[in-house]
Amino acid sequence: MTGARRRWTDGSLTAGSLLRPHRVARAVFHPAWIPPSLDPTVEKLKRIRVVAGAVAAFGVYTFVEGGFAFDEMLENTAIASAVLFFLTPTTVGAMLFVWRRTGTVRQLKVPLVDALKLLLLFVGCVFATVGIFQASEAVGFVPRLLLSLAGLWMAVFVAAGAVRLSGNFFGTAAVHRCLPPLLATVTTWLMAVPDLVTGDLHGLSLTMGVVFILGAPLTVTGIALVETRRLRRRYGIRLAAHPATLPPTPAPPPTGPPARLPTPSGTHPYGAPYAPGARGPYPQGAPYTQGGNPYGHGGGNPYAPWPPHPGGRPLGG
Repeated sequence: MTGARRRWTDGSLTAGSLLRPHRVARAVFHPAWIPPSLDPTVEKLKRIRVVAGAVAAFGVYTFVEGGFAFDEMLENTAIASAVLFFLTPTTVGAMLFVWRRTGTVRQLKVPLVDALKLLLLFVGCVFATVGIFQASEAVGFVPRLLLSLAGLWMAVFVAAGAVRLSGNFFGTAAVHRCLPPLLATVTTWLMAVPDLVTGDLHGLSLTMGVVFILGAPLTVTGIALVETRRLRRRYGIRLAAHPATLPPTPAPPPTGPPARLPTPSGTHPYGAPYAPGARGPYPQGAPYTQGGNPYGHGGGNPYAPWPPHPGGRPLGG
């Protein structure tokens, strides 16, 4: 947790990657210092949680209002980013207060600073995207065209980054592996509860409004509970325990094909080498011979007649 800082990206970005904003977002918003999932089941749960969070963020409004409003999506994203800017540090700070009896904040300084950098980077990109689209409305045709292209690139970049961040939640798994499901649960409920409190059901009846608004938060909460329970039972990772007191986690399973063991030079991988002129996989010839034919007599034909009987005929007479 407190080791040396890692590189931010994995070195896969090239100049051609600028034409693919989703690839840039994957490298920028899922840095190399974020630890991989411990097992495939946790990774699947994380993906389901991401989908449920996306439904909570955009799906309800799009379905209920019968269309997709790009300007409203930008506005909602900016509001959500401002909320995350205050909510994430507050939640992490509450957990640091819980962990204070078994560890110190100094032990988590490196991953905490990295997670804060990732949060500030995403919030800055969101507000930069909104600013680009707003600036394009106050300029001429050519500048507007250029700003619109830049805004579209940034919109794809931010949307792909939001998907990545919904899984790792600003790299907080580097602090504690139970923080991402906790933050996802707190965030989705914070987005849903104000609508219920204010009665803003988007034109739906009370029953349908409750189903649409609380469906995603309840799903995210259930998945988060399963995820944290699996981390506790299989790996001994408890949310209330300071990360420095947790047992070392096993290395993630390899994703590539198993490596072949090297064989000594000049040998056959499945046994002894074939000897020149030998019959079969035996270096000195047939396995039952002692310098000759296994069925022969003195190295002759194995089916040759026996030596003649004294006196001519073998049975006499």
